[in-house]
Amino acid sequence: MKERLQQHIRRALQSCFSQGQLHSGHCPDFTVEVPAHVEHGDFSTNVAMLLAREEKQAPRKVAEALVAALGQGDGLWNRVEIAGPGFINFFLTPRCWFGVLDEVVRQGRSYGCGQQGAGRKVQVEFVSANPTGPLHIGHGRGAATGDAVASVLQAAGYQVQREYYINDAGNQMDTLGRSLYLRYRELLGEDIAFPQDCYQGVYIKDLAREVLERDGERLLELPEKQAIRHFAEYGGGRIRNGIEEDLQAFGVGFDNWYSEQGLYDRGEVEAGIALLKERGLTYEQEGALWLRTSDYGDDKDRVLVRSNGATTYFASDVAYHKEKFERGFDLVVDVWGADHHGYVPRMKAMLAGLGRNPEDLQIILVQLVNLLRDGQQVAMSTRSGEFVTLREVIDEVGRDACRFFFLMRRSDSQLDFDLELAKKQSNENPVYYVQYAHARICSINRNARDQGLQPPELGQVDVDRLTLDEELALAKALDRYPETVAGAARHFEPHRIVFYLQDLAARFHSYYNKERVLSEDPETSRARLYLVNCVRTVLQNALLLLGVSAPETM
Repeated sequence: MKERLQQHIRRALQSCFSQGQLHSGHCPDFTVEVPAHVEHGDFSTNVAMLLAREEKQAPRKVAEALVAALGQGDGLWNRVEIAGPGFINFFLTPRCWFGVLDEVVRQGRSYGCGQQGAGRKVQVEFVSANPTGPLHIGHGRGAATGDAVASVLQAAGYQVQREYYINDAGNQMDTLGRSLYLRYRELLGEDIAFPQDCYQGVYIKDLAREVLERDGERLLELPEKQAIRHFAEYGGGRIRNGIEEDLQAFGVGFDNWYSEQGLYDRGEVEAGIALLKERGLTYEQEGALWLRTSDYGDDKDRVLVRSNGATTYFASDVAYHKEKFERGFDLVVDVWGADHHGYVPRMKAMLAGLGRNPEDLQIILVQLVNLLRDGQQVAMSTRSGEFVTLREVIDEVGRDACRFFFLMRRSDSQLDFDLELAKKQSNENPVYYVQYAHARICSINRNARDQGLQPPELGQVDVDRLTLDEELALAKALDRYPETVAGAARHFEPHRIVFYLQDLAARFHSYYNKERVLSEDPETSRARLYLVNCVRTVLQNALLLLGVSAPETM
C-alpha cells in the first residue's frame, strides 16, 4: 500500500511541476509512514516539508498544491488532509485495504518476498562453535538467529550461502587432545591429577572410553605429543559429527563447512599477512608484527604474529575474511557471541585497510541465554562440564518452541528461556499461541468442507461483506507483512517476524472469539473464509522463515 501511495505522490509532484504550481523539479526522498495516532489517518507523508525550502514556500502551501494534484487517487482513499506544519495524511478506503487479499492468494508462498537484494551474493556464517564439546543453548540462540537471518535475506531477494567455520586449529584442539589422553590413561588405571584447564565434561570420559574400546592400550606406546594429536583428531571429528546431528535435529543446515586448519594448510594465513605488509599496513615492535588498525577507527593496533612466531586468532580471521570476499560475496554477515564485541572494530578496520567498504561486513552479536529451572539459573561452562546441551533443550521442549523462544528478543538483548512456559499447551506459550491460530483456521476449513463450502478462489468473493473493524484490522496487518520482511532483512533482525506473528495471531484470535467465520449467510461465510485463509497463508510463510512449523492440528 505504501508503494501505491508513493506512486500517486510522485505523479502529483510531476503534475505540479509541469503545471507550474511547483518549480524546483526535484523529487525529494520522502517517507510514507503509519502515523502514531489513528486519528491522523492510515498513512502520512513528509514530502511537502522536504520541498518547502527549495520551493521557497510554506510547507502547507506546498501541501495544498500536492493535495489538489492528487485528486481522488482512483478510489484509493476516502479523504486526504493537511495536518500540523505540512504533513499530508491519507485515509484509505476499506475496499482498497481488502485488495491485499487477492495479492496474498495470487502470490501464495511467495507473498512477503521482495527483490531488494537484487540477486546480490551474501554469506551468513554462524554457530562456528569450537569442535571441543557439544553445543549448548547459547550456540542454539546463535543457530536460530543465523538461520533466520539467512532465510529473511533469501526472502528479500539475496543469493545466500550458509557457512560454518570450524575452529580446528590452535590451542583448544591441543587442550581437547590432552583432556582425552589423560582420561584414557585414567581408564587404564593410572592415578591422574586432572588439570583444571582441561575439558571437564562427562563427554570427555565417554570419548576416551570409545578410543579405549577401539584401540586398546596400544596408544600408550606412542610419544605423548603424537598421542595427543591422535586424540585431538579423533575427538574433534566425533564432536563435529555430534554438532552436525544436533543442528540437523534443530532444523539447521549449512551449504559449506569451512576448516580453519585449511587456511594454514593452503598458505592463506601467510598470504594474508604478506598482502598487509605489501600495503604498508603492518609494523614490527618488540619482535611482534602489528596491524595498524587504529588508522581505520580501532582503539589500538592489533598483533598478527607474536614475538615467538605464533600467529594470533586475528591473523586467521584476516585471512578467512579476505578469502570470503575473494569468493565473490557482496556482503558477509557474521553471527558472533556478544563477548566478541571488541573484535568488531578491528575487523572493520582490517577491511578498510584492504580497500573494502567496512559496511560490507555486518556482525550480529548474540547475547547468552539465561536458562531457568525452578527459578534457578543453570550455569553453563564447557570447562567445568556444568552445562545444558542444546540437544537436551530440544528433546525437552521441541524444536519449534526452542527456535521461536530464541528469536523472541533482539539478538543483542538478554533472553530468559522459561522451560516450563515453552512446554505449556496454552495461550500463555507464545509459540503455541501463534501455531494455534494456524491450526484453528485449518479446523475452520475442515468444518467448511463438511458443510459443502470450499475456500474461495482468487477474487471470487464480495469483500463488501467484510464490514467489521476486526476484519479491516486483519487486512491492514496482512498488508504490513512484506514491509516487515524487508525491514527484518535490512536490519538483520528476525525478531521483527516474531513480533509480527504475535500481533497477527492476537488479531485473529480476537476476531475468532467475537465472530463466527461460518455464518448463516453463505456469501459472508465465503468472504470470511477468504480472509482467514489469507491469514493462514501469511502465518505459514512467516513461521517457515523462522524455521518453525505451521501445524494443521494441535
